[in-house]
Amino acid sequence: MGFGFAETMSGTWTRCDGQVGGGAFEFRVEAESGPLAEFRRSRTARLTGVVDAAGLATQRRLEGTLEMRPFLGRRLRYQFEFTGDDGARYGFAGQKDIRWTDAARTWTELPGELTDDGGLVIGTAVARFDLRGQSLAFVRSFHWR
Repeated sequence: MGFGFAETMSGTWTRCDGQVGGGAFEFRVEAESGPLAEFRRSRTARLTGVVDAAGLATQRRLEGTLEMRPFLGRRLRYQFEFTGDDGARYGFAGQKDIRWTDAARTWTELPGELTDDGGLVIGTAVARFDLRGQSLAFVRSFHWR
């Protein structure tokens, strides 16, 4: 038996590779753990979903992982890959560094980097979970499987 949930993170991204671009950035994911015994060891869930990054990806499928160590490790690490509108492969890696003295912000704000298929950083992003607008949907999405 494992668990799953859905999450949407929205924000902006900025190019840093000398090319013009950037703008809105959003991803919607389903996170699914493996069996609980395995999850207790790895603390990692599988991510699938869709990413939109203005000028880079429109409704593109993504696959990756979410490392969940909010209590002992004080972090949530998101990593996923997708194919851009230009047919090239890209990646996103971001981490929420949990600080209990600033819990509302650190649980909902995700800074990260976008990379090309060679690992070169092409942009930075900040995405946020909308506590007011999405909390109920987030809680309702939680399920055992």
